[in-house]
Amino acid sequence: MGKDVIVVIGAGAIGIAIGRRQGTGKHVLLADYNEQNLERAKAALEDAGHEVSTHPVDVSEGDSVNALADHAATLGPVVQVIQTAGLSPAQATPQALLAVDLYGTAIVLDEFARVIAPGGAGLVVSSMAGHMFPMLLEEQQALLSTQTRDLLALPFITAIQNSTQAYCVAKKANQLHVQRAAATTWGDRGARVNAISPGIVLTPLARDELNSAAGDGYRAMVRTSASKRMGTVDEIAAAANFMLGQDAAFMTGADLLIDGGVIPAMRTGRLPLPGV
Repeated sequence: MGKDVIVVIGAGAIGIAIGRRQGTGKHVLLADYNEQNLERAKAALEDAGHEVSTHPVDVSEGDSVNALADHAATLGPVVQVIQTAGLSPAQATPQALLAVDLYGTAIVLDEFARVIAPGGAGLVVSSMAGHMFPMLLEEQQALLSTQTRDLLALPFITAIQNSTQAYCVAKKANQLHVQRAAATTWGDRGARVNAISPGIVLTPLARDELNSAAGDGYRAMVRTSASKRMGTVDEIAAAANFMLGQDAAFMTGADLLIDGGVIPAMRTGRLPLPGV
């Protein structure tokens, strides 16, 4: 059996930062839909001294995620799985967002429950968007009780017509599906799984949003927040390191909000809720 394996799904700036932080002494398996992103991320981690391999994945396709999990298990004990793959409202239609960010995260949790090592840990990198709006209790129960293959057919999901709404619903669903996995498949295997919900972090994805029609709203979030700045990928990697490590051994099914104070500003009325 080879080295311990960490799987990083999503080879963007946050995925690279977490891989760099977590990869010492382990085999880092990077997975992404975009082959150029994969090669760029692989080179960055190898230049930092890590042992890295890559595998293509489309998280919106169950068979693709299944194949990734099977491949990861051939490399060694899978001790950490980090799901960072996602789209932004400025990049995608509501249907594409829901397929990647909602269904894709749920299927990653399902498939890697089969191969995560006992004592291992998983992490979903979600978003503060999951904290912006309340969700009806019956909708939450539907997301928790519906099998992954049927999630996108839920009536309140098929009714979504707006990319911002799709994004917020998907990120709320991430929190719920982490709870479901922690209580069932991952917990039964003796593994932990949590989520972190970053705010505005300066990445290429965030730049797309800042340059979109929603850009003024994002700048208002930064200006009104207690920190009055955007986050960095290294700060997100530090939070991931905590959630994946032994200092968080009693945490599972939890979501850690890392937003510089944007959600508190919304909840206290200092910042209006964004329109959806």
